[in-house]
Amino acid sequence: MVEGVPAGLDLSASRDIDPELRRRQGGYGRGGRMKIERDAAEVVAGIRLGETLGSPLAFLVWNRDWENWRVAMDPERPAEESDRLKRVHLPRPGHADLVGVLKYDRDDARDVLERASARETTARVVAGAVAKRLIGEFGITIGSHIVMLGGIEATRPDPLPDDINAVADDSPVRTLDPEAAARMIDGIDHAKEHGDTLGGVFEVVARGLPAGLGSHVAWDRKLDGRIAGAMMSIQAMKGVEIGMGFEAARRPGSQVHDEIERDAGRRNTGGFRRITNSAGGLEGGITTGEPIIVRVAMKPLSTLMRPLRSVDLRTGRRADAIRERSDVVALAAAGVVGEAMLAIVLADALLEKFGGDSMAELRRNVESYLGQLDARSHRLDLAVERDAAGGEAP
Repeated sequence: MVEGVPAGLDLSASRDIDPELRRRQGGYGRGGRMKIERDAAEVVAGIRLGETLGSPLAFLVWNRDWENWRVAMDPERPAEESDRLKRVHLPRPGHADLVGVLKYDRDDARDVLERASARETTARVVAGAVAKRLIGEFGITIGSHIVMLGGIEATRPDPLPDDINAVADDSPVRTLDPEAAARMIDGIDHAKEHGDTLGGVFEVVARGLPAGLGSHVAWDRKLDGRIAGAMMSIQAMKGVEIGMGFEAARRPGSQVHDEIERDAGRRNTGGFRRITNSAGGLEGGITTGEPIIVRVAMKPLSTLMRPLRSVDLRTGRRADAIRERSDVVALAAAGVVGEAMLAIVLADALLEKFGGDSMAELRRNVESYLGQLDARSHRLDLAVERDAAGGEAP
């Protein structure tokens, strides 16, 4: 369910949503489930003749693996115990299995691990695809790429490609560095051979934003905080950096803060630009008009083919953790989910600032704001001319 989308947005599940779902399923090192699923969104409500209606949108994504789980996930109480119930009594270190059992007072970790699974991110990508389509109407684009996998660093090109995803998606590990990609693939193969898993860091970049989204007036309106929270809500994420991130804490201010200069041709920033972008497009919880740059750290997946030590929930005795079907690494997919979460946050911020029940109204409101920035820039140009003329009006 996606609510709040204005009426009149040109939206197609096959064109705008399904390609994003396929991207979520890609990446070298994925496991058996990706061979089963062929995610596609079925429109249930909110779109007619290719346009949103202003009412809530509803989508359904069928799970082809469901047939294998009808007995195990049956809502009715079983008549007798069976291995087909696939009960879990050997919690995995790093997963929600044990803490969920304790919190919700369950005996079977299956009650916890299915909902805690990153399979849930399918719905996030659907909602994110809608958000991408909405903000794309205003020239805002979002892309992601892998900057580190399993300790192998990728060289970040400067400048980044105009279409980051077009280049990254051509790589089996979604990195922009072909040499690093080969070493990452070798690392994945090595981890798989040893029954291990890998994590890494992906970067998400949003471009084309106007200055002024978000707010500094209250803690829960700061856009950087909202972005960080959205990223950390993704399963297995353990850290978020915006712009220079933690490196900013190691440097003096003269090497951190982005100096400002006039750039009269930049309409979305009121005629200003930052010479650098160490802040990652956000100052005081508000967009500057520079690209938003977010890096997110993902831990290795919790299911290992050579399980770690655990405890049997029935007996309290030492045992090895359960082995569920799993990937060696899912970092490429995590980047796509990160794109979706950033798109959702930015779409919310756009609608909060400009409002509108229809796309036509929203466009008018955005254009009015950009016109206001134009007027400020023009007044500043006049002031510069006046100063150059010795204080007289030009």
